[in-house]
This record gives sequence, C-alpha cells and structure tokens, in this order.
Amino acid sequence: MNTWLVVALIAVGALAVIAKRLVGEPLNARDLFVPPIVLTGLGAWALHEAEELTGADLTWVVAGAALGLALGGVRGATIQIFDKGGVLWHRYTGRTFLVIGVSLVVMAGFGLLAVAMGMHEEARPVQLSIGVGFLGEALVVGRRALATGLPFAPEARDR
Repeated sequence: MNTWLVVALIAVGALAVIAKRLVGEPLNARDLFVPPIVLTGLGAWALHEAEELTGADLTWVVAGAALGLALGGVRGATIQIFDKGGVLWHRYTGRTFLVIGVSLVVMAGFGLLAVAMGMHEEARPVQLSIGVGFLGEALVVGRRALATGLPFAPEARDR
C-alpha cells in the first residue's frame, strides 16, 4: 500500500478520535485499548518487513517508542474523566491540546535528530509512533478510570 495513503488514513482516524474526545464520549475499555494496540502491532509489523535495519535503527526505534509512550502518558493525565449516567466518560481539555502540540514538536525534533544521526527512514513507521502515543494515553486513562470505582461504559451496541 502507498505510504502516503497509509499516512492519510491514519491521520483521518486520529483526527476522528480527537474530534470525538473533544466533545466527550463514553469511556469504553475496548475503544480505549484496541486501537493503540492494533496501530502498535501494525507498526511493529512494518518494522519486521523493513529491510536492512541496523542496531542503531532499532536503538532509535526503542528510544522513540519510550518517548512516545511517555508523552502519551502525559497527555492521558490531562484528560477529564467524569461520571455521566453512572458510567465513565472522558473528554480532551485545553491542556490536552497543549500537550498534543508539544508532543508533535518533540517527536518531530526527535525524528529529525534520528535521521540526521543515520536512522533509516523505513525504521520510522507512522503507525508505531501514533500507536505507542495512544497506548501511553490509554494506560494512564485506564489506571485513572479504575481508581474512580465507576464502571467503564458498555459497548456501543449495548447502550
């Protein structure tokens, strides 16, 4: 599949998630964890399929994944979690968008540094970057949600 098509599809999906979370939506465990796990898996598969990766490439990938996970966790700490109808809901806040902006700048700088230091372009799958960021967010939001003692929202078909 064309790389730009994959990037465009992922960007549209990410923007749809952000738009829904801006207005607030039920906090469902499956919706929280499955997309980041799938994106991370697709990114890992893209790495597996890449040819001629070096140890330096993998070092940059691991460092970038750790940074993305941490920035996603910071983003997760800014998300408002609240009770609506006896179940958990969540909503992005102004601070969440500030963290998103800072994260984009930090990750872009990290990517430029990695390439300048010799990282191969195919060692930077977009799916992996987005997936680990959303995974970091999901882990923090999930932990915070469990701490409330309220139930996660049911599946959409169950509402």
